[in-house]
Amino acid sequence: MPKLNVLIAGSTGYIGIELIKILCNHKNILIKYLCGSTSVGKKISSFDKNLKTKKLPKIVKFKKIYLENVDIIFTALPNGEAQNISKHLLAKNILIDIAADFRLSSSKQYLKWYHQKHKAPENIKKSLYSLPEITGKLIQDYKIISCPGCYPTSILLPLIPLIKKNLINLENIIVDSKSGYSGAGRGVHKAYVGKNLYESIKAYGIGFHRHNSEIEQEIKKINKNKKLNITFTPHLSPMFRGILSTIYVETKNDVTLNKINNFFKSNFKNKKFIKYMKLNTQISTNDVINTNYCQISLCKTRYKNKYIILSAIDNLIKGGAGQAVQNMNIKFGFPESRGLK
Repeated sequence: MPKLNVLIAGSTGYIGIELIKILCNHKNILIKYLCGSTSVGKKISSFDKNLKTKKLPKIVKFKKIYLENVDIIFTALPNGEAQNISKHLLAKNILIDIAADFRLSSSKQYLKWYHQKHKAPENIKKSLYSLPEITGKLIQDYKIISCPGCYPTSILLPLIPLIKKNLINLENIIVDSKSGYSGAGRGVHKAYVGKNLYESIKAYGIGFHRHNSEIEQEIKKINKNKKLNITFTPHLSPMFRGILSTIYVETKNDVTLNKINNFFKSNFKNKKFIKYMKLNTQISTNDVINTNYCQISLCKTRYKNKYIILSAIDNLIKGGAGQAVQNMNIKFGFPESRGLK
């Protein structure tokens, strides 16, 4: 099979670099263009020495004429820029956005949460919010694939199956998430000068973090008529990468710990990139770093019908570049794990 040509826009960011590393090991892919705005003419190896041995193009400024020569466009850009690119897509192009440009199914909601007008509202209906383990082959019908945010990935993978099966109450879900500082992008070092980024932990976006919008949106898709009350608080942690989400749920009287445990075992059995652990396993980000896995653990508490779900991912891979490649693999009929560790 001939290789598919790929353009990566936003190639020098943390996720862009991870994407390049993955695609270099994908036998069906040829990286045709690496695009950036402030590093034109540079070699990508200047951002990561591990890429020195790879034959890769120099960084160029994006031009729409490049779309004629590629099959897939990956975008890991500031908000709004993938929307501009989407206006120029050709019939043969597939856009896989790792940023937030097509995560929300309403342009009004996008304006509300991102404080800017959507530049391509006509393309929202052509896009799919694709968490691979949930959407599966639905992806075949869409030209624009929107990859979930890193926090929502860790939260929705365990929650959506439970909600679909009506096993938990929706009125008081609490999520406490810790992320490595790479999730804030390369600019985090400038933003936190003199603020002890590497030795402290910080809560932020309390009550109004943008990822609330997609978490609530995806849950409401499967429970339109039920009242939803989910409290999500993210924290920036003194580690480079990884996310650990601690999710507090309450069940109805007839839903026991064992019932949820048996359901999770069955539901995750054939999910390639979900590792479901034994009951009450205390997990850490260390077990998923540099992989596309989501590790999930169900734990009991001192209180009846109240349980804790732990979910760990690498924010740059399962929460970013790896999930994008996983979506691509499903879209094009490749083995789901091709190119991924």
